[in-house]
Amino acid sequence: MVSLEQEIVGLLRQKGLTLGVVESATGGLISHLITDVPGGSAYYKGAITAYSSEVKVKVVGVKADTIDRYGVVSPQVAEEMAQGGRRVLGVDICLADTGIAGPSGGTPDKPVGLFYIGLSHQAGTWSRRHQFQGSREQNKLSAASAALAWLKEYLTALE
Repeated sequence: MVSLEQEIVGLLRQKGLTLGVVESATGGLISHLITDVPGGSAYYKGAITAYSSEVKVKVVGVKADTIDRYGVVSPQVAEEMAQGGRRVLGVDICLADTGIAGPSGGTPDKPVGLFYIGLSHQAGTWSRRHQFQGSREQNKLSAASAALAWLKEYLTALE
């Protein structure tokens, strides 16, 4: 059976596109899953694990004002992470995530398990909201899986 990651590498190869990732709450898990695929290095260029706001701003290029206005776990930050990653990593497509893996850190407005996934490509930049209900480990894996599933969906729809 072909894994989701293998399908993505195949689609990147078929479309001639490169991929990068900027991870926060998933802590490198998306990168780990992609780099498990042999031959993926031709299409996967690298990642930034931007766990702190300081790294998001200084390395990735997220605006401090965006974090102050919307909070680090927001669609706006996920989109700026994806856009910044695409530029810094020099890739065609960049995935990004920001979220609250748990077990603590949630608020009534932003509960544990809330994640925003960002995707940036020359055609545009978008984000998707997800709410997961598992343990810290399960939430991280769910977010990584959701990001990869969206990437597959996006790549499949590209002409």
